Amino acid sequence: MVRPKPPAALLQATPEDTEAEFYEALQQGDLARLMAVWADEDEIVCVHPGGPRVVGAAAIRASFGGIFSNGGVPAWPEQVHKLHSGGTAVHHLVERISIATPEGTQTAWVLATNVYLKTALGWRLAAHHASPGGPGGLEALQAAADFSATLH
Repeated sequence: MVRPKPPAALLQATPEDTEAEFYEALQQGDLARLMAVWADEDEIVCVHPGGPRVVGAAAIRASFGGIFSNGGVPAWPEQVHKLHSGGTAVHHLVERISIATPEGTQTAWVLATNVYLKTALGWRLAAHHASPGGPGGLEALQAAADFSATLH
């Protein structure tokens, strides 16, 4: 069976393009746009901070649908470390999340790993695993990175 050619806007030339699209959709709470970056595989997987493993497009759509019922997620990727090999790319990063509270805007940090596959439709997200980063997460991560750099 021949698949129809996707619209040009859906073709992602690099893993970075796909990652940018993922975070823009996340920030805007755009479920259709967010799901368009995922690979067309039965075993795609997502783990939200503190949550269970969610497997498959329908389950991932439902999980983000619940999250987006409160609006978009103000998350920005920072400190991206990349490993690219052939048709696979792994990005480990820190997500900076802004949270509105009665005391004002607070910042939360989440550690995330995104795995991308090169497909006939361009680069697609196959796995997103996010874990709480804890208070002072960015400073601790930067100190560790600085220390590691002195060893090389």
